[in-house]
Amino acid sequence: MYPITYITDCFDGNARARLSTRIGALFGQSPTIVAADGPDPESFAALTLLDCLIATESLGPDGVAGHPTITLLNIAPRDGVWPNGVPFCFFRYGQHLVATTFNARVLSLVRRELGIDRVHVTDIREAVTAAGFGADEIEKIAGTQFRSLWYLPLLAKWVADGRTVPATETAVPDVLDADPVVTVVDNFGNCKLDRRLDLALGSSLSVAQRNDDGSTSLVDVRVYPHLTAVPRNAPGIVPGSSGTGFTELVIRGGSAAEVFGLRPGDTLLEPVAANVA
Repeated sequence: MYPITYITDCFDGNARARLSTRIGALFGQSPTIVAADGPDPESFAALTLLDCLIATESLGPDGVAGHPTITLLNIAPRDGVWPNGVPFCFFRYGQHLVATTFNARVLSLVRRELGIDRVHVTDIREAVTAAGFGADEIEKIAGTQFRSLWYLPLLAKWVADGRTVPATETAVPDVLDADPVVTVVDNFGNCKLDRRLDLALGSSLSVAQRNDDGSTSLVDVRVYPHLTAVPRNAPGIVPGSSGTGFTELVIRGGSAAEVFGLRPGDTLLEPVAANVA
């Protein structure tokens, strides 16, 4: 049995029940379903996928082997570019399997941080036909609106079982937002960015504070080595817990997201000159 995590933008109660039941029927256990909600589900999914794979590392001394995991990910806007939505793909990170929509922005962080620059892209109709399904089932699975229910768990199961799935090895496009982006606002109101900022301790970053009247003010926020070094109730820039030491905007004892009016998808301004006391 594999630990299974499912990151998806289909997370209402009805969708969760169906996803849990279908994966349970295929794998013998239900997944942990993570809602990719908020105004920028792609950036949330990108960081969460990276964090899930990093979480499989550093499990103990040499000789302590961890268990394989499966991560499914579905962020599939119907943008008209693909006949019935973006295709699905799969890749491995060591012994760990990821089955996901082929979304360049969602894959951007594992590409940059983990070197996942090629994935295996599948065609639903071709894959289901090769698996031996009848014509009616092929049409049902290939033509459904809920492909992340009817197809993606099947794809993960086939690959996990070592079955051959028709697929085309495809390069992951190199896509990254030009400016640092808030990817996740955690339950403390800390704003997790999508990268490490090369900032010296004691320097500052000019951050845009969105005010209630619609105006924007620039606030110089000092760089600290960790959260507890930030003065209480003051803002700070620190190395965070996500990614490979990705930067976070925090307020010790408060919510940076609330004070600065930030939410996922918002950008921060570029660093200003060092301001060392």
